[in-house]
Amino acid sequence: MARWEPNTRGRLLQAAVELFAERGYDATTAAEIADRANVTRTTLFRHFADKREILFQGQDELVALALDGVRSAPPQSTPFRILRAGILPLCAVHTEDRREIRQRLASIIPASLELRERAAFKRSAVTDALHGALTARLGDARQAGTLADVGVRAYYDGYTAWIDSDEREPLTDVVGAELEAAESALVRLAFSTLAATAPRG
Repeated sequence: MARWEPNTRGRLLQAAVELFAERGYDATTAAEIADRANVTRTTLFRHFADKREILFQGQDELVALALDGVRSAPPQSTPFRILRAGILPLCAVHTEDRREIRQRLASIIPASLELRERAAFKRSAVTDALHGALTARLGDARQAGTLADVGVRAYYDGYTAWIDSDEREPLTDVVGAELEAAESALVRLAFSTLAATAPRG
C-alpha cells in the first residue's frame, strides 16, 4: 500500500532539512528523505525533480507574488511604492511556524556548493521576474533594473535579519524597514550627486 499523509511537500521539506543537518547534503539520498517523510520515492519524484529542489520549492510562488504585487499597485504609485508592492508579499511565504526550518537551512545551504549555486539561481529568477514586471509598469528598463536589484537585496537582507533574530517581529516589518532604508540611501545618493555636479559660482 502506498504511504501518504497530508502536506506531502511540507513533510518532505522537514525530512530533508533534518537529514541534511544530520548527515550532510551529499550523504543523504532521495530514498532516505522519502522514508523519513513516510512517503514513497515515486511520490517524492512526483513533486520534485531531485532532492535539491525540495529546499527550493517556493521559487515559483515568490515569482508569482512579485509579479502580482507590481501589477496590482495603484495607478499613481511612485516607482518605489510599486517596488514595495512587489516585494512585501514575498514575506507571506515565510510563516512563523517555519522559522526553525529556515534557521536550519541557513547553515545547510552555505555548506554545499550545489545548494549555494541553486540558491543564487533562485535569487536571480526572482530578480529577473521583478525586473520584467517593473519594466512593463514603468517603461524604463534601467530604472526597473536598479529597483529590482535594490528590492531583492532588501528582501534577502531582511530575511536574514529575521532568521537571526530572537524577536517575533513579523518579516513584513523587517523587510519594510530594509526597503525604507534603501530608499533613503538612494535619495541621499541622488542629492549628493546633484550637489557635486551643480555649477558653482
